[in-house]
Amino acid sequence: MRVLLVGAGGVGTAATRIAARRDFLGHMVVADYDLARAEAAVAALGGHGDRFSALRLDASDQEAVRRALAEHDCDVLLNATDPRFVMPLFRAALEAGTHYLDMAMSLSAPHPDRPYEECGVKLGDEQFELAGRWEESGRVALVGMGVEPGLSDVFARYAADELFDEIEEIGIRDGANLTVEGYDFAPSFSIWTTIEECLNPPVVYERERGWFTTAPFSEPEVFDFPEGIGPVECVNVEHEEVLLVPRWVDARRVTFKYGLGDDFIAKLKTLHELGLDSTAEVTVPGGDGPVGVSPRDVVAACLPDPATLGERMTGKTCAGTWVKGTKDGAPRETYLYHVVDNQWSMKEYGSQAVVWQTAVNPVVALELLATGAWTGQGVLGPEALPPRPFLDLLTAYGSPWGQRDDVR
Repeated sequence: MRVLLVGAGGVGTAATRIAARRDFLGHMVVADYDLARAEAAVAALGGHGDRFSALRLDASDQEAVRRALAEHDCDVLLNATDPRFVMPLFRAALEAGTHYLDMAMSLSAPHPDRPYEECGVKLGDEQFELAGRWEESGRVALVGMGVEPGLSDVFARYAADELFDEIEEIGIRDGANLTVEGYDFAPSFSIWTTIEECLNPPVVYERERGWFTTAPFSEPEVFDFPEGIGPVECVNVEHEEVLLVPRWVDARRVTFKYGLGDDFIAKLKTLHELGLDSTAEVTVPGGDGPVGVSPRDVVAACLPDPATLGERMTGKTCAGTWVKGTKDGAPRETYLYHVVDNQWSMKEYGSQAVVWQTAVNPVVALELLATGAWTGQGVLGPEALPPRPFLDLLTAYGSPWGQRDDVR
């Protein structure tokens, strides 16, 4: 398999380190707007780097991306950029006749009049509008294939197939006990994406009502995470699983809740109150005259790069799917989860836990596509495909998943 990886940030770089150890990969072109960053990702692979090359590429330039896919004879585009670039990359892969895989879906837009009650443009709507063209192409666009969304969706399908007869609720629950020495505020993942998903109206799905929204940080609950992480307060956050799972898995209710903490929530609210979460450019003085900048980009530039925090970070991160329903007529609850210890991921791969946990899942998916264990056409979420091959291969990668039935 020949892969065009677009985005050589923390997740993209971690993906190269994981893929370098697997035989399915024929060649990976590592592309980034910053050529030096792409070259650094390849150089860090050392003796494993002969199947990798670096390329400067603007992810917003759809035609340039299409040409790169054709010129390098790529089978699939792996999108490791932030969600702003989903649609040009998605369309470029469609036009080039290749497969496509991302970890975050096309952006949403709140309802203009009732943002905390009704959905406007939902996450992924722009991509699903092109599902017919993808089906006609005979190619698959596998969307939301990171850890959350991604592995969490695989867990949902596994629960439906093997653990439950009827499902009342599927709730994605994400928590961690990670700390970063020397920083009072140092998000472990892209602050651009974090602001987007945490300050947008969260989406909830109910079978009788469909998709609807609530206020940010609504419905707080304390969830007890496994492997020493312990109780963490989680709140509703906008996330792709709520938009994906109901398309393929029958459940009465689907939610996503994230363990943010009061301090983190307070800082996000302050950014919003000051307008620093905005992506619209404002004009500021510059050395050569006025320049336009996005406040959110300024915030991201002022914070440490999450990919560089691994040496200062300690603790574990947990992604998982809580499911409540019945099996053989009896009530059942279970939590399917994946925990990564930062000390392990740094020692084994030189990547901090959150970016490594995100990166391993698309690489597993690429291998399943390469071997034919996963096949399909159109725009598909992870829950549209059989879960057992994925979970078995994830374990073979040296990162097993867990199941706990004594939930809460």
